[in-house]
Amino acid sequence: MNTTTARDAAPLAAYAAAARTVARCAAPGADVRAAREAVGRLLSTPDPYTDPTGPAGSPPHPDTPRRLVELARLYGNHPFTPLETARRRLGVDREAFTALLAEFARVPALRSAVTDGPAGKYWSNTVLPLEAKGVFDAVLAGRPTVPDIVALYPGPTCMFRCHFCVRVTGARYEGDRIAAGNEMFASVIDEVPTDDPYRMYVSGGLEPLTNPGLGTLVARAAARGLRLTLYTNAFALTDRTWQRQPGLWDLHAIRTSLYGLDDEEYRATTGKSGAFSRVRANLARFQQLRAALDSPMRLGFSYIVLPGRAHRLLDLVDFIAELDAAAPGRPVDFLKLREDYSGRPDGKLTLAERTELQDALRAFEERVAARVPTLDVDYGYALHSLRAGADAELIRVMPEDMRPTLHPQASVQVDLLGDVYPYRESGFPGLAGAPRYVLGRVGPDTSLAQVVETFVNGGARVEPAPGDQYFLDGFDQVVTARLNQTEADLAAGWGEARGFLR
Repeated sequence: MNTTTARDAAPLAAYAAAARTVARCAAPGADVRAAREAVGRLLSTPDPYTDPTGPAGSPPHPDTPRRLVELARLYGNHPFTPLETARRRLGVDREAFTALLAEFARVPALRSAVTDGPAGKYWSNTVLPLEAKGVFDAVLAGRPTVPDIVALYPGPTCMFRCHFCVRVTGARYEGDRIAAGNEMFASVIDEVPTDDPYRMYVSGGLEPLTNPGLGTLVARAAARGLRLTLYTNAFALTDRTWQRQPGLWDLHAIRTSLYGLDDEEYRATTGKSGAFSRVRANLARFQQLRAALDSPMRLGFSYIVLPGRAHRLLDLVDFIAELDAAAPGRPVDFLKLREDYSGRPDGKLTLAERTELQDALRAFEERVAARVPTLDVDYGYALHSLRAGADAELIRVMPEDMRPTLHPQASVQVDLLGDVYPYRESGFPGLAGAPRYVLGRVGPDTSLAQVVETFVNGGARVEPAPGDQYFLDGFDQVVTARLNQTEADLAAGWGEARGFLR
């Protein structure tokens, strides 16, 4: 029986409307004046959802709602701003700023404005999940922990020669390293905690499917409850591979990197003729196999939008729809869409490029809704901002911003030799400068936890050199930027308030 009367519903509706106005305040074109008024109402009105009979608060100081909205807009667009920078921007002293932070926490819609803002993916995808696990606290305190994310790089070689790849041409691991390397990987699989089943994934500087023992490793991990995603170019995802490595069916997901949408684009990128046709056939066959076996394994793609290629997004949707048709009822599950305009001096798009990409994304979303409506599209950091109408700008960590103490508590990569790397683009054989970043080597007498513990407790440092920024992928850059921000907050005496949102 519903006992809510119209009189009861009125304050709920008014409160909800004010909260929605506040939650949108960080977006481009938001009605800032309305948001300030709504914040004032929320601060002076008891929350009808949690304390409907509570006393009404006193009206806030006239400047408080304005400053709170300004904070939400700042951190919803520039998440790595140190607190001292924010305080100076608001023009208040430390006591007043401390009071503002407390008031901010009283209005959940203000937090939503930050996490739903143009830069919200930095918060929701990376920063807040790592905060919840205490990863940043461990790094800042110099406390060794098992890495939150562990990547296995088992591939001894790769069939592609991609022009964008940092791999040294021809570099590979010798075949006689594979057996010992797989024993080492098995020990890492047995060692990692299983509290988070998604803690581990398989990727690499080289193609993982070139390792003939990968299926056995996947099955071992699955038996421990670990749900691995395989990052692959899918060139070797053939019937023969499935027959020889049945353990691959224990994967949680396959994430295929697409290097084009026809043979010519693939040849220009990978140096291999006919590669796209083979990859397409392999994926269509996989669709049929997983449907026939009723396998729960997920299938998805990574696709990078390059300058001048935004119009190809419609062809991307058509390609995915073609794979859906190969196995009716088992559509492709996800797409990780990113952009790479990194050649721009300041990392920003020109007005023409921005307009072109925004138009292409709108057309892309319409085509997705029409042809592949169940596809889960993740736009990442920059494209999320662009879709919200803000400048698409990725964090750009340079050598002077890199942290000599690194962050192995957050993420490491282990290659076929057992070498442990802190950055995702550094685990390539023969890569100039990369050996300096080896934290240690996992072996018969040394566990991954011991490698991390020895590095952290020993006070080891790796001084960055020019060009080292290319070892960091997007995740590494976000983690570094967050650590630098919170360290600056701690140095400025902000203690528990460090990092703004936790």
